[in-house]
Amino acid sequence: MDPEAAKTARESLELSFQMSNILDTGLDRHTLSVLIALCDLGLNPEALAAVVKELPTEALSSPPPPPPPASSSSS
Repeated sequence: MDPEAAKTARESLELSFQMSNILDTGLDRHTLSVLIALCDLGLNPEALAAVVKELPTEALSSPPPPPPPASSSSS
C-alpha cells in the first residue's frame, strides 16, 4: 500500500472510531477495523451489525465453560 493510501486508511479508521464513540457502540479500534474490512470484502453490513449486537448478550448470558479435568499421573 502506498503511503498516501495508508494515510487515508488511517484517517478513515480514526473518523469511524470517533463516530463509533459518539454513538457509544463500545467497539474498539481493532474490532471496528475488522468490521470495516469484512464490509470491504462484501459481507452484508446489516448482518454484521446483527451479529455484533448479539455477541455481548450471548457472552454475558452463557455460563463459563467447565475447567478441564485434572490429569493424574500414576508412577
